[in-house]
Amino acid sequence: MNTDLTTQTSAAPTPKKQTVRRVALRRGVVLRTLPALVLIALAVAGPWLAPHVIDAPVTAPYAEPGGGAPLGGDQLGRDVLSRLLAGGRELIVTSLFVAVLVTAAAALLGAVGALRPAVGRIVERSADVLMLLPAVLGILLVALSWPGGGRLAVIAAAVVMGVPYAVRLVAGAAAPVAASGYIEAAAVGGERLWHLVVREVLPNLRATLLALFGLRFVAAVYVVATAGFLQVGPQPPAADWALMIRENSGGIVLNPWAVLAPSIAIGLLAMSVNLAASALVPTTGRKAVTAL
Repeated sequence: MNTDLTTQTSAAPTPKKQTVRRVALRRGVVLRTLPALVLIALAVAGPWLAPHVIDAPVTAPYAEPGGGAPLGGDQLGRDVLSRLLAGGRELIVTSLFVAVLVTAAAALLGAVGALRPAVGRIVERSADVLMLLPAVLGILLVALSWPGGGRLAVIAAAVVMGVPYAVRLVAGAAAPVAASGYIEAAAVGGERLWHLVVREVLPNLRATLLALFGLRFVAAVYVVATAGFLQVGPQPPAADWALMIRENSGGIVLNPWAVLAPSIAIGLLAMSVNLAASALVPTTGRKAVTAL
């Protein structure tokens, strides 16, 4: 018994080790969030950083990189670099808006469903039905039913397709919280449903909701980019990464960068935001499991 206590005491981290661990953790968080911040900053400031007017020809169509066009020209001779810098802002803003809406709706529906099983069953059955709808088909249905919707139609499609997946995740995480003793005590004490949701359940799901926000942002990037590729939302001659891929796919042999540059930008954006979200998730739960 004494040996076990001595072993546990000696294994306890010293204050110096704890400080080093905290510094290393903060550096890791900075390194994992920095790419996302840089990409978002470039996308927001891109229109002012563009070396040329985004809708004016400066080269021959599908010109190779060189001269005043480091990434060459597109199908109309417009500077690919300028359109790349200007084409990400709307995608990022729309994806952020969709991620916020989906996460908020899923948080409320999932928490209410966990506290009220009858409501939870209705939410889950509705989510099961909506999850059967493929993303591309959902975008096309919204586009056909709302021809002049533009960006609002894309947001509506992304939210409708994103909430079912998110609400099931939140409901699963909220179920053990809703069944805990202090929630039952608060309910017996006469606390209202919205008080239980906002003050008791959701604060205990911060890590889950933060991770969910990152995942839904990545999914929103995919949906919004797919909609742009299908020309649902921004229309030519707007500078948009998905539109650039669609418009220049016919000349990929002549100037691959007209297609590769926006494709790489979309991929880097999705990966960097996912890394940033995972880095910002609180690690208290993982430390507790490791200590055991």
